[in-house]
Amino acid sequence: MSPDQDTIAAIATPIGQAGIGIIRISGPLCPEIVRKIFRPKNPTTTFKSHRLYLGQLYDPSSGNPIDEVLLSFMRRPHTYTREDVVEINSHSGYALLSKILETVLDQGVRLARPGEFTLRAFLNGRIDLTQAEAVIDLINSQSERGIYLSSQQVQGSFRADIERLRQAAIGILAHAEVAIDFPEEETDTVFRKEGATAIEKELIAPIEGFIEAHKSRIWVDGINTVIAGRVNAGKSSLLNRLLNEQRAIVTPIPGTTRDIIESTINIEGIPLRLMDTAGIRKVKNEVERLGVDLTKRKLTEADFVLIVIDQSRPLGRDDRDIILQSQGKRALIVMNKIDLPPRIDHEANAETFSLFPSVRISALTGQGLDTLKKAMKDCILGGRSDVTSSHAAPNLRHRRALSDALQFFKDAVSETREEAPMEIVALELKSGLDALGEITGETTSEDILNSIFSQFCLGK
Repeated sequence: MSPDQDTIAAIATPIGQAGIGIIRISGPLCPEIVRKIFRPKNPTTTFKSHRLYLGQLYDPSSGNPIDEVLLSFMRRPHTYTREDVVEINSHSGYALLSKILETVLDQGVRLARPGEFTLRAFLNGRIDLTQAEAVIDLINSQSERGIYLSSQQVQGSFRADIERLRQAAIGILAHAEVAIDFPEEETDTVFRKEGATAIEKELIAPIEGFIEAHKSRIWVDGINTVIAGRVNAGKSSLLNRLLNEQRAIVTPIPGTTRDIIESTINIEGIPLRLMDTAGIRKVKNEVERLGVDLTKRKLTEADFVLIVIDQSRPLGRDDRDIILQSQGKRALIVMNKIDLPPRIDHEANAETFSLFPSVRISALTGQGLDTLKKAMKDCILGGRSDVTSSHAAPNLRHRRALSDALQFFKDAVSETREEAPMEIVALELKSGLDALGEITGETTSEDILNSIFSQFCLGK
């Protein structure tokens, strides 16, 4: 797969009224486009690379001026795509940016597909696939820690880690192939004594560490958090209190929330996608049934659950059902309405409450809110200050490839110790090496590439 030779362009900044909007162009027509549509304030016949030029942008078809702009021409290969690149910095407005883009496209340029600039950077060897994916993560990161992890990956830290693994695997594979080619030299015996230990130390242990580091994705992606409870337990009040704004309607009438209300917030530095759900109850009509069914589905998909219990009412069957349905997940029982007299018999319900840690609050007054936030952090991170000390944040695709590689290398260890033919051991090592190559793009299919880069926005 090789990058197209045509020239592409797109609006690289969000469309709207602002001080600056940017049109990005990449490809062989860049020098010609500059000569056709741009007249620098200080006339020049040669544009120096990586310099900003002030001038007027014109529509060649009419000769009419469009906007006063700052234009930069960046000569290959020292550009984002390793092609000639032009960036036009104009004033920002929907009509203006659209007019500039239309003028550029009229010069034999085509509109870039989502992520195509970064795809060209990958295909031209400027970045590997882990760095390309980190660009998406950097844009979408939900926390300061997530930005740091993504930035490290953009700079190539994870790529370097995977390359070290690949080189170790290549070295071990070379010894296995020597044992195959020269059996009379007793290299087979030497490999069986030392090879399995080398695979465990140099390949299996580091890969297990990277799989564990996948937990760091919460800093990049956030964590799906469902606020669940029976009707009128105070779920919407809790959402509003956590957000410090009136996001959900709160009334004394049971069943006010019928749909899922979502919002994003940082709690103790952890990004959470909060979802306030309809209260669990016996339904009276189709609309209520749909709301409760949606709540149950979101509860199944949740990474973390806040189980809100109204402690001013006796514990009901719906309360118990929600607690039981949350088993196997990270969850926290929130005993709400501590500003009212308690009516729950904790001794009689000790077994139910023992399933998850609990915290007492009043969503109405804010009492206990700081304790709740700390308990949420401890519950999510398991009491640790961070889920990993690694600078890597492997995504789901990386994790699957790492898991495949791990199994191949474990099989190689087993085959080595069980004195299977060395050809089989070598085959397992090669398969593990291919799995590692999928991470950086060495052995990745075109379908996977299309899937990855389709997630990008236009202009990136």
